[in-house]
Order: sequence, then structure tokens, then C-alpha cells
Amino acid sequence: MSKLKQLESFVSVVARGSLTAAAKAEGVAPAIMGRRLDALEGRLGVKLLVRTTRRITLTHEGSAFLEDCQRLLIDFANAEASVSAGGVKASGHLRITAPAGFGRRHVAPLVPKFRELHADVTISLNLSDRVVDLAGEGFDCAVRVGDLPDSSLVSVRMADNRRLCVAAPAYLKRHGTPQHPTDLARFACLTLSSDASQTRGWAFQVGGDVLHLKPGGPLDCSDGQVLHDWCMEGHGIAWRSIWEVEADIAAGKLVPVLQAFDAPSNGIYAVFPQRKHLPLRVRLWIDFLKHNYSRPEFWSAGNGTVGPHP
Repeated sequence: MSKLKQLESFVSVVARGSLTAAAKAEGVAPAIMGRRLDALEGRLGVKLLVRTTRRITLTHEGSAFLEDCQRLLIDFANAEASVSAGGVKASGHLRITAPAGFGRRHVAPLVPKFRELHADVTISLNLSDRVVDLAGEGFDCAVRVGDLPDSSLVSVRMADNRRLCVAAPAYLKRHGTPQHPTDLARFACLTLSSDASQTRGWAFQVGGDVLHLKPGGPLDCSDGQVLHDWCMEGHGIAWRSIWEVEADIAAGKLVPVLQAFDAPSNGIYAVFPQRKHLPLRVRLWIDFLKHNYSRPEFWSAGNGTVGPHP
């Protein structure tokens, strides 16, 4: 039995929620799909799925293995495309979305560069801090920063992302400096509105565990850039990504606080709906992002200056 077929079946069952649905999509009997999963678990020596008559649930090992499988299958598809596509050119319309602040800095500058390489592709870029429903709203791909709770989408991790608390020197001079994450209850915290991302709150590492807090304050906004501006003006403490505040910290305009409790880095991902055959334009866009985000000089350039894609 093909090892690749076992991986494809595992990802398909998780994405579709049942053996029956995955088997129907492939045109085989559910028993065949079940035998593939049994063979995969037997070969690995771990349980990946808990299967009942009503639902399928990922085990802890299954959740960790799923992301690796998705990445391997995408890499395999890209390797095939690079050989079989030959002289075939990407074409059609590409609809992509990204968080507003990150998108302005690190996605928008790449879009015209990508189109210079693929002139037959037209592109729509949506920038929004809400979590867009890719399949429901017809998007081909999203760039997302942080945790990815929706396992029905395929994700490719492209870079690490670190977040930290910052404040203007003037604010800390007036109000003091928090010494522990729980001290934030006594400070004005600048937070994203409830309809935006960061639904789990601010993350800190405390005693070996990750602590999530939802601090409050007199000001909140759905736009991360506005929170950044308010923080710079001394209106409170903000929890921002390092790519957004690194230059301001170096210039002394912002000061990091609670650094001893910084949470582990999360990721920057390309996310897209599960599809058997991903359009060439989408595969090339993801590869283009991954290539640029893997280069340290891309981030040090600040505004997303890009070089030629190999």
C-alpha cells in the first residue's frame, strides 16, 4: 500500500470529518479508507484518530502529524508541478487576503512583484483584521499570523512570529512598569475589538506554561495600526508583533515590558481550502511567499523589498 496514499487518506478524512465522506470524494468504499488509516497507524505505532460511529477526533499525536502531512503533500504537489507543468503558464484570477497591518507591510509589496513574473494572473488583495471565511467568501489563499484553530484548512508555515508587550516611555514614566502579566489589570491595555483576531487574548510564558489573558482598557480598535499609533502616543500598553515594533524599539520610541514572560513564537502561515488539485497560480503564490519569507534580509528590509525568485 502506498505510503503517500495513506497520508492523503488521513488528511482527507480529517478535512471532511468522516470516513464515508472521504471515501465518497475519492470514489472508493469506506472500508478501503479505514484499512489505509489502520495501516498508517500500525506503521507509525501511534493512534492518530479516535473513530466512533458519530465522529472522528484527532489525538494529540494526530494533530501534530496533520500539519506535517499537509506540508509534505503540498511540497510533493509543487515538485510534480515544477516538472509536469513545463511550459504551462499560470493564469486566471487570484484572490488573497491578509491581516491589515501585516498585509500592508509584507504582502502588498510582493503582489506586483509576483505579477511581474506571472503576467497572465490578475490579483485581488483583501486586507482585514477579521478572520475571513476562505471557502465561503471565495478566497484562494490567506496569510495568517498566530494560532490556527481550523484544521479543515491546509496550512503551510512560512516563518516564525514573536509578540511582546510594548509601551511609550512617557506612559511608563507616568504609570510605572508591570512586573508580572497579572499586573496588566491595573494598566490601560490597548486591545483589538472582539470582532477582530486575537480571540484567545495575550499570551505569556509563566512557570513553563502558556498563560492567556484578556486585559482591558478604555480604548480598543479593530485596526492593529491604530493600536500601534495609540501606543506610540502614550495611551497604554499594547501586545504587538516584533515585525511591527522592532524599529520603534531600536529608536527608543517604544519600550518592551514583561520580556521575562514572552510566549514562544507562533507562526506566519499560508492557508487555503482543501482541494485535490490546487490551481497553478495558487501553488506558485505560496511558493513565492515561502521563498521571500525564508530570507532574513526580507524582514530586515522593513518594507518587504524582494529579490528575484529562483
